[in-house]
Amino acid sequence: MELHFFKEFLMISHPTTVFLLLVFLLILAMIHHLEKKGTSFGKLVTIGTVSGALLGIFIQVLAGFPDAPTKVVFIKEATKWYSLVGGGFIDLIRMLVVPLVLTSIIHVILHMNEGTNLKKLVGAMLATNLGMVALAAIVGLSLGSLFGLGAGSSAVEGASKMRDVKPVVDTFRALIPMNPVKAMADTNVIAVVIFGVVIGGIAQLIKKTGTNSLEAFTKLFDELHLIMGWACDFIIGLMPYGVVALLANTLATRGLKAVMDMGLFILLLYLGLAIMFAAEALLLTVFGVNPLTYFKKAKSPLVLAFTSRSSMGVLPLTVETLTHRLGVSTTTANTVASFGTTAGMQGCAGVFPGLVVVYIANVSGIPFDLTLFIMSIVVIALGSIGIAGVPGTATMAASVSLSGTGLGAYFSSISPVLAIDPIIDMGRTMLNVSGSMTNAIVVDKIMGTFDEEAFKKE
Repeated sequence: MELHFFKEFLMISHPTTVFLLLVFLLILAMIHHLEKKGTSFGKLVTIGTVSGALLGIFIQVLAGFPDAPTKVVFIKEATKWYSLVGGGFIDLIRMLVVPLVLTSIIHVILHMNEGTNLKKLVGAMLATNLGMVALAAIVGLSLGSLFGLGAGSSAVEGASKMRDVKPVVDTFRALIPMNPVKAMADTNVIAVVIFGVVIGGIAQLIKKTGTNSLEAFTKLFDELHLIMGWACDFIIGLMPYGVVALLANTLATRGLKAVMDMGLFILLLYLGLAIMFAAEALLLTVFGVNPLTYFKKAKSPLVLAFTSRSSMGVLPLTVETLTHRLGVSTTTANTVASFGTTAGMQGCAGVFPGLVVVYIANVSGIPFDLTLFIMSIVVIALGSIGIAGVPGTATMAASVSLSGTGLGAYFSSISPVLAIDPIIDMGRTMLNVSGSMTNAIVVDKIMGTFDEEAFKKE
């Protein structure tokens, strides 16, 4: 009975588990001490990230780099306790996503200037998002073809299963909030945005026509928006503690063998991400925005994206950074950033499925010709719509891409890729968030509402 209590209930049955928990608590105490001494938030996040990475690698060293880390008792137990801090932090942030999006959208529309062109905003947003995700697909497909990704390998049977893939028409229709409460429960961000736009738009129309001033309604959303802003600031302030646990868990639970076996895929994925970061920098430069200033100011949400692996979980910090540090208008920031958590993700729904298509084609012995290349670009770009910004959903993007290009029957061969998913998902998510932010800046420049002075201000 006592053994079950320590192993299955308390999950502290190994001396090394106790040691690792003490190390973890010491790191958190150190960060808290530095915070009390007035260390800047950016430095605290960096310290937390480095500490989490070192802790994760240290755990692997203690275990002797096992092939199946999660079967090692002290790794299983320690990371379970770490998840209370890391996973709990992400849960707190995701708790805010739906109320933040809904209140922000309605608040923005209620106070929108009469000259704001919503049609132009939506057009610029779609063109920028889908254009950049198509470029990301080209990068992934090109790198995979150039380096012969998967060539010489044989098909591997595994536990991976093909996800249900819907026709693109059904995907578009699913975004319409037939039941707004269900959309909120499912964290269907685009549906929540549409619902907010409808309610906010009608409320603004009523005010403009003089039918009713809606003072109580406007005041309600003004105060809700204020409360949500303060709640975001409080929870985001916990980020230095959360990233320690998140990164330590990711590195501790990955086996060295899984990483080595898919080394080329990992290298090409991160090379593709680097190319896309360069493309984003070039896009900003074309629109007269200094990319170095952007990356410096965007550091916090990018670090959180890398460690949390959740585009949606970073949304509150993304919006706050866009509006408070990068000079993007509230309207553009809330609309484009919210849209970017579901559609047009350059990492998960661009570079990654591009590499997967090439890998599966080569493993299965199917010639990757120009026709398949062009078809893949179109399928990947359209398939990027409706992919939710939470950990693991890049698999859905891969499913859509493989199905659309006629490679769905070979989906089981993706198993080796899924084994290294957490390692590559960190970089993918960081690119997703960066793409969402750069898209917002570009759209705001197109709209003529970008605040140059706020962007340049330290």
